[in-house]
Amino acid sequence: MTAAERALDALGDEHRRAILLHLSGGSCSVQQIADALPISRPAVSRHLRLLSEAGLVTHRAEGTRNIYDLREDGVAAVADYFRSVWGDAMARFALLTENTAPVAEPADE
Repeated sequence: MTAAERALDALGDEHRRAILLHLSGGSCSVQQIADALPISRPAVSRHLRLLSEAGLVTHRAEGTRNIYDLREDGVAAVADYFRSVWGDAMARFALLTENTAPVAEPADE
């Protein structure tokens, strides 16, 4: 499984997506994240563990607190995946539109 596939699997859960959105604003402790979401602190910890295993977040200890941040290379892997998929699709769409004659509108009588 590629890094992008692991990350996309992790993003299948709305709470994990909400955690990443919250972390996009900067570093946060588990408690800060739990305070911002409608789930318990233990649930946030489980989601953070899964996001960490997927390569999307990293953490560091500050005293008794764990501080989480987005992991740039994990987020970049997801962005690269979507650029690849959508870039190819958009190129094919542009080619199709450039090589397709417009449909004539029927004349009003």
